[in-house]
Amino acid sequence: MPIEAVIFDMDGVLIDAKEWHYEALNRALGYFGYTISRADHLTTFDGLPTRKKLEMLSAERGLPRGLHGFLSDLKQQYTVDQVYLKCKPMFVHEYALSNLKARGYKLGLGSNSIRSSVELMMEKSNLRQYLDIMVSNEDVTKPKPHPDIYLKAAAELGLSPDHCLVVEDNPNGIKAAEAAGCHLLVVQNVLDVQLDRLLQAIQHAEEAMA
Repeated sequence: MPIEAVIFDMDGVLIDAKEWHYEALNRALGYFGYTISRADHLTTFDGLPTRKKLEMLSAERGLPRGLHGFLSDLKQQYTVDQVYLKCKPMFVHEYALSNLKARGYKLGLGSNSIRSSVELMMEKSNLRQYLDIMVSNEDVTKPKPHPDIYLKAAAELGLSPDHCLVVEDNPNGIKAAEAAGCHLLVVQNVLDVQLDRLLQAIQHAEEAMA
């Protein structure tokens, strides 16, 4: 039962965008006197979709729900500005994904970001050409930490989840991958996503399955 696919999270794994999302949302919230502290971002909000973050702010801090649509649109525009300024190809990622592809692995992306962000960042990073499928939070009913994104990604690749290795960096994504029944490689940041680490994780997963 070999590993046949690698499915990557996007923010913090393939794209160093955690700060972009944090800064963009806080910039939008600041017009209405709200902010998310860095500590809260790292411990609670990181990896969640914007709509979930806004719902949490409404439930816990009284953010008017009528502002959610406007704030989501504003945050998205600020994020796009950051992408055009800062999103560049990384050789270590292009090398890793192209080598995995050449070895016959299917490659996918499973992200809690909206589809337009996923498509833009994958194009700007020059990684789109290596991916067989991309699943965004708009493609499922329940985003991470629910397993739906990784279940859908595996299904679109035509594989059982236990034939897939997921690369994740934050607790919500880790919970989603584990709940989906995928194998898991946890990384600390985008620089950890290197071919030798990926191949080692694939080997360990296959040994565990034997």
